[in-house]
Amino acid sequence: MRTDMRKNSKSSWPKVIARKWLNIPSGADEFQSDYAVNGETGDRRKSCCDQDYHSIVPENFSEGWLTETAGGIKPSKSMPEPPPVTDSLNLRMFVGTWNVGGKSPHEGLNIRDWLSSPAPADIYVLGFQEIVPLNAGNVLGAEDNGPAAKWLSLIREALNSDQSDKELARCYSDATEESSPSSLQLEQQASLKPRTSFTDLLSMEDELGEEDFERLLNLNSNSSEEGSPSPTYMSGSPARQHFCLAASKQMVGLFLCVWVRTDLYKHISNLKVSCVGCGIMGYLGNKGSVSISMTLHQKTFCFVCTHLTSGEKEGDEIRRNSDVAEILKRTKFSRSFRDLRQPFHPENILDHNKVIWLGDLNYRLAPGCVDTHELLKKNNWQALLEKDQLRIEQRAGRVFSGWEEGRICFAPTYKYLADSDDYVVQTSNSKEKRRIPAWCDRILWKGEGLKQVWYSRGECRFSDHRPVYSLFSVHINLANKLIPTAISCPPRFSSKSALSSACGAKVQAEELLVIPGHKAA
Repeated sequence: MRTDMRKNSKSSWPKVIARKWLNIPSGADEFQSDYAVNGETGDRRKSCCDQDYHSIVPENFSEGWLTETAGGIKPSKSMPEPPPVTDSLNLRMFVGTWNVGGKSPHEGLNIRDWLSSPAPADIYVLGFQEIVPLNAGNVLGAEDNGPAAKWLSLIREALNSDQSDKELARCYSDATEESSPSSLQLEQQASLKPRTSFTDLLSMEDELGEEDFERLLNLNSNSSEEGSPSPTYMSGSPARQHFCLAASKQMVGLFLCVWVRTDLYKHISNLKVSCVGCGIMGYLGNKGSVSISMTLHQKTFCFVCTHLTSGEKEGDEIRRNSDVAEILKRTKFSRSFRDLRQPFHPENILDHNKVIWLGDLNYRLAPGCVDTHELLKKNNWQALLEKDQLRIEQRAGRVFSGWEEGRICFAPTYKYLADSDDYVVQTSNSKEKRRIPAWCDRILWKGEGLKQVWYSRGECRFSDHRPVYSLFSVHINLANKLIPTAISCPPRFSSKSALSSACGAKVQAEELLVIPGHKAA
């Protein structure tokens, strides 16, 4: 199978290169999904996540569709009208980004450190950069989706394995141990009690001042430094949850995937993807964005995974600002399908109710920071962040105007020596390019109902970047929302029954490659 795929990829090179260089549209593109569609027939396409999974291209994809596979239940046509609901829903969303340096994951790579969070999440949004080397063959030739398949397999295993339950129980047990006393009364109280719960933290934010709340949050997160490890949660909570792939999309080295709890997927509709190339000649995919749009409970979400122009020379930040503007301008989600019961789906990024922007944004420290090494030794991140290009450009209103980013309380994420905790700049005999450490990997957001409660980084040494992750509280108003009373069955992850529970989604994707000088419509 692998050999056949390689042969097909090589034979398709002339067509792929011609389309990319001549800017010939490739038509509707496909994303991968675990969704099953009722009563659908047609050609099946192998899923990127596993050789035994398949996806189907359906004719429609709207909220309320049901699974009709082995074990599925088909609803009666005389279904009673569901009652209206005037309540709200609070979900937790984990967002992570990681530049993996062109390396394919090896078997047994542990990504649980990255996927751990202060509270169990309902949605996982994971973005990667450089999942393949950014060489001419990968940029100009056919897509190499082998590494993406490996990453999906690792993520699926990490989110759904029984090992997650064991880690949760151990971490929770450790977290309830007493920590060493502190001088502050708040810390004294915390040292005598178990770790504050996620829900309690949110409820206390309105009661406490901003400084007191941040102190409590930091105390809650840094308990490991005082003798009690911070509890970390995977998907395996005491009430066991499984996660399925809502959508994933790759463009050269960029890769974005969205995972949701299986009981949430029936409330998702209008899944669409859009890719924008900003690399070579201004439109090839070595740099750019992959975006996924979806509707959850009639609220629209957009996730934008980006890899912006690199470089730390003076003026490179202007090119990164230009990349952001191009991505906002050229990202389009098609409207070829219209459900008359629902409002129009957003066509642009900023038209969505809630937007998350993640990735290797490549903003560096502004030139002229002569005391960088001393500040690094002292872990004085706030002083270093005064020279952060992204914050400087954002304050000046030149990029990400109106967007939010959480407080950064972790070390710069780039550039590390391979399999080391040392920055390249700290080693004089290194053959690597000397780079001033910087916070290249970032997560920003825009929209009401999003509240960031965690912003941190992982410590995996797999690449020259450290992974970054954030946990959001997502508030969704369910007023006037109709909850379907039909029952649908979640997808089954057994390889033996994969064909019978074939999964798919309506594909509505655009790869917007614009020749420089040509104005996008």
